[in-house]
Amino acid sequence: MAATGRIDVISDVTCPWCYIGKRQLERALPLLAAQGLVFSVQWHPFQINPEIGEAGMDRRDHRIAKFGSWARSQEAEARAAEAGAAVGLDFRFDLIRRTPNTIAAHRVIWQAGREGVQDVVVEALFRAFFTQGQDIGDAATLARIAGSAGLDPEAVGALLSGPAGRAEVLAEDQAARAAGLDGVPGFVMSNYVLFSGAVPAATMAEAFARAHEVISRQSTPSPA
Repeated sequence: MAATGRIDVISDVTCPWCYIGKRQLERALPLLAAQGLVFSVQWHPFQINPEIGEAGMDRRDHRIAKFGSWARSQEAEARAAEAGAAVGLDFRFDLIRRTPNTIAAHRVIWQAGREGVQDVVVEALFRAFFTQGQDIGDAATLARIAGSAGLDPEAVGALLSGPAGRAEVLAEDQAARAAGLDGVPGFVMSNYVLFSGAVPAATMAEAFARAHEVISRQSTPSPA
């Protein structure tokens, strides 16, 4: 069935709520399809920790700096873990040793979009980071993960050794901030930010259906 429209998702692969939002979106899409509304999905970059250098940072040090204490960080992780479990995700925050800079990961996602395997690659990156504790700021690790998800690992290595996709990723990140988005996941349709956050699937489906109706009505020419 041809797509009715497109849902743009602004996210970061080190954001647990973005992974939860992905699961909720996957549940919302069949609800929309039952109404005859079929949407393609495109993923866009956002850095939740843009201050981190390309080498990444010790996770414990970063979390203490971000939340003020390790205890507060663990409280935040417990909330995310509970919400994740409700949609079938088993977060293993205990396995994560480094908080990476995610520009390289976003460049891989950008390339995956050009090759038609974006959603599979996004899923693989989320899974590698949140359930296996892999360092998705490391180029060799990214190439291996991408290779398991449909990309040529050697081509990914070559991509990351050069500038391709970097300017595009940074431009999209800045565009999201300029549009007023300061938290992710963000869900966009026809350049309208509909909502942000990992809202329940039924709520998502209702918002997308309503937005599609409004946008379709606005784009339909008035009779002469």
